[in-house]
Amino acid sequence: QVQLVESGGGSVQAGGSLRLSCAASGPTVSSYAMGWFRQAPGKEREFVASISGSGGTYYADSVKGRFTISRDNAKNTMYLQMNSLKPEDTAVYYCTARPRFSTIWGSWGQGTQVTVSS
Repeated sequence: QVQLVESGGGSVQAGGSLRLSCAASGPTVSSYAMGWFRQAPGKEREFVASISGSGGTYYADSVKGRFTISRDNAKNTMYLQMNSLKPEDTAVYYCTARPRFSTIWGSWGQGTQVTVSS
């Protein structure tokens, strides 16, 4: 089981930037796909972005061009650089991971709050 710990959330005005980090621990983490989901109050958890062990990236249409996902396998850490933030980006952001050939996001962090004010 991979252990995940997020950091970097906070409050920012619209148009600002934040960078989230997710530190992972466990065997063979570098081969895992990792991703970010978010959940706003009263809404379902939604996919934000993911990155494969080899660096392939995928984004939700709502964040494409504004958010950048990356990873440093030497540090077992994943990042989410969020630019041009909008009030609708306000949510709890969760880090997640799944083994390379699995379709199930089985490991989750505790979440970090991002609040964007207008």
